[in-house]
Amino acid sequence: MSRPPKPAPLRVLRLITAHRRSAASDRTLATILAGIAGAANAGGFILLGSYTSHMTGYLSALADNLVLQNLALVGQSLLAISLFITGAAASAATINWARAHQPTRQYSLPIGAQGVMLAGLAGLGAAHLPAPFGHATGLGLLCFIMGFQNATITKISNARIRTTHATGMITDVGIELGREFFGRAFSHPVQADRVKLGILTQLLGTFLLGGLVGAIGYGMVGFAFSLPLAAVLLTIALL
Repeated sequence: MSRPPKPAPLRVLRLITAHRRSAASDRTLATILAGIAGAANAGGFILLGSYTSHMTGYLSALADNLVLQNLALVGQSLLAISLFITGAAASAATINWARAHQPTRQYSLPIGAQGVMLAGLAGLGAAHLPAPFGHATGLGLLCFIMGFQNATITKISNARIRTTHATGMITDVGIELGREFFGRAFSHPVQADRVKLGILTQLLGTFLLGGLVGAIGYGMVGFAFSLPLAAVLLTIALL
């Protein structure tokens, strides 16, 4: 029997942000976003000294610095958390608006918006703002982008996938490995969800690879490294 022809690359790219979703489309989009999130997160550390997807850390830092009465770091934590939340809210609002008015673009619009914001981050670096203001603006924009992205893939996948929440993904990997060990050790019918485990492993690996690329790229060219990341997202959205 002859095998069905594989979809052309252009069609594959169009399916990534199609309004009619499939598990394969979700996984491909999540993989791309995880790599970009890893790169942008590394850029935040290289350029700003902060991991902008790590809201658990900011929440802990908020509590610690309230006790230590370090108001500057309290303000930084509040800025990061509030803009991450605002980004997630903006993503949800964008998708819900598109569902009501332009349903075929309900996922391409937020992906394109992320591309525009990353291009704006590159422009921020070229603006050479005064150090305190530039640092706060860059940190706030990156946290907004991370919240926006995480909410986008969460909405698209019906809360099955998150790309910036590595702690949750690593926890889920541990759970699935524990289920597999328990089933094998005690001959119990409980088994790991190997499809889920494969997806999680893929996303974590891509996030790590993106982090390596981002650390090198942002370290070499600064904020301008956001431009190729923006180009990837804008290409997917415009198709």
